Amino acid sequence: MLSASRSLLSLSTRRAAASLSARTFAQGPSSGGEISDELLAKLGSLSTQALVDGLWVMGWPSAQIDNARPLSPTMRCVGRAVTLNFVPVRPDIAQDKPPGGESPEYEAFEKCGPNEVLVMSSCGPEESVGGDIKFLRLKQLGLGGLVTDGSVRDTDEIIDYGFPCFAHGTTARQGPAAMQPWECNGVVSVSGVTVRPGDAIVGDQDGVVVVPAKVAETVYGIAHGREVIEGIVKEELVKNPGPPGKFYPFMSGKVKPESPLGQLLKTHGITPENSNQFEGTADW
Repeated sequence: MLSASRSLLSLSTRRAAASLSARTFAQGPSSGGEISDELLAKLGSLSTQALVDGLWVMGWPSAQIDNARPLSPTMRCVGRAVTLNFVPVRPDIAQDKPPGGESPEYEAFEKCGPNEVLVMSSCGPEESVGGDIKFLRLKQLGLGGLVTDGSVRDTDEIIDYGFPCFAHGTTARQGPAAMQPWECNGVVSVSGVTVRPGDAIVGDQDGVVVVPAKVAETVYGIAHGREVIEGIVKEELVKNPGPPGKFYPFMSGKVKPESPLGQLLKTHGITPENSNQFEGTADW
């Protein structure tokens, strides 16, 4: 009887272990949605400041990747995010990572083209995510841009390749000595900012902004409206010099029609009937 009980217990334990080993952990989708080419172009027509302001008005967390600066001041990028995550080096990581052309970094490269920005999450700001030979492939693919919170090497060659590159800095270090590429198109953290595959990435001289795909249309509507208003305010202050406090700053969705700014906008045909910038008109 005791032997039979032990056998049943042993069988139960083996089944539980098998079930545990086969279990997959719950995980949400990597991508938050899709952004059309038309919307992508519209987002790229705006400044990073306007996009940051649009997200701020909506109450979303910071979306600017502070540690990514353009290698050249004239560089500007816009594209959907293709993500690549690096992990700290460890012997078993190096052994288990798919070798050669099957490596996650080359998988990510081949997903890139003119409407994509490769976002590389580094293990440290001074660590190299790549350089000349690797990034030649990105030039061949016509990459829309590269963004990393790490560093790049072979800077002159990368600038000559012509694709926009935003990084924490430049370095002569070897990346594989410190980290390994581990996952393509997962959710990554870049300088503390979450990036999901398919998010819009917009970069200019002021930095890089991540526009979540799920709210990209709304962000564009707010940000575009703000840029129009700021243009009108600047034009007015150029014609009639004076302190900007009469009109600026302003909160989108909170402009009062009877305020000096509201009256100025009315002279340019912008009213609560056709703009979401006024009090009571916010559509987010």
